[in-house]
Amino acid sequence: MPTMPNNIAVIGAGAWGTALGKHLAEKGLTVCLWAYEHDVVESINTAHENTIFLKGITLPQSLTATSSLVEAVKDCQGILFAVPSHAARSVLSELASSLTDARPLVCATKGIEEDSAKLMTQVMEDELPTSMHRSLMVLSGPSFASELTLSRPTAVCLAGTDDALVRRFQEVLMTPTFRVYADRDVIGVQLGGALKNVMALAAGVIDGLDLGLNARAALITRGLAETIRLGVAMGADPRTFYGLSGVGDLVLTCTGTLSRNHAVGVQLGRGERLERILAGMQAVAEGIRTARAALTLACRYRVDMPIIQEINAVLYDNKSCQNAVSDLMERDAKPEKGWI
Repeated sequence: MPTMPNNIAVIGAGAWGTALGKHLAEKGLTVCLWAYEHDVVESINTAHENTIFLKGITLPQSLTATSSLVEAVKDCQGILFAVPSHAARSVLSELASSLTDARPLVCATKGIEEDSAKLMTQVMEDELPTSMHRSLMVLSGPSFASELTLSRPTAVCLAGTDDALVRRFQEVLMTPTFRVYADRDVIGVQLGGALKNVMALAAGVIDGLDLGLNARAALITRGLAETIRLGVAMGADPRTFYGLSGVGDLVLTCTGTLSRNHAVGVQLGRGERLERILAGMQAVAEGIRTARAALTLACRYRVDMPIIQEINAVLYDNKSCQNAVSDLMERDAKPEKGWI
């Protein structure tokens, strides 16, 4: 029986990566956190706080940070990857050259590569050695970083094709307040985690327009239908989307006040320009880039995804939010159970 990993490299020091690093360090694991920003490294190592992405949260003194990927992975027995999707490929390329042998890798990035419309594990298979492909796993579910740092009860799922390895890392991650369920549907878990960000933009638009709770509930439900349609076309198990990485994360991100994507949608609904919204943001709202990739996938797999089409028109074609909602509501009548 392989020994349980106790030395973990966390790649990516945004709010989520930092929160996961804190979580593991407080459990007693040795954790090295890689950050692209030198200011973040300095802040974590000297003030024990990520003052840029997780301000106000005290980090364990045992949690160390570095801007060197070689140093981060030197002695690690596993890697937790939490780099935003738009930067993932370049970091993975550098990571591949920093590794001396294969390591298990858990992807905690919730996004799709914009240009290629590839899922994160597909990007990883492009960039990482073949010997690591079977040991790729995906962590997803309803989990705001700030609540994890406060040890508030959270449940997520961990998906991978190597059942024994998933069980090992399930045990590594679990605590009395952080429950991890095992899964094998790597495609479905990733799609649920990525597309919920786009649907949260749309839900935010609904709230920004002050269209009411009925409209938001309809948006969430039909957004789930679109996600299931695409997932089935891509080979995912439709049952996955009724779980934590599907409806769980979708509801949280579409309704939670801590959701960056929902907040962007609210501002769009109130008439703000996307460029101005982005100029005022420090952290990444993954749904903005993922929207384009989702539309590419919808076209590639010939799946009807009207919400995805309309949010793209709002983001990139200067379509008014009011017109987008009207066009969604005035489409031809259809049976509800014809989604899949």
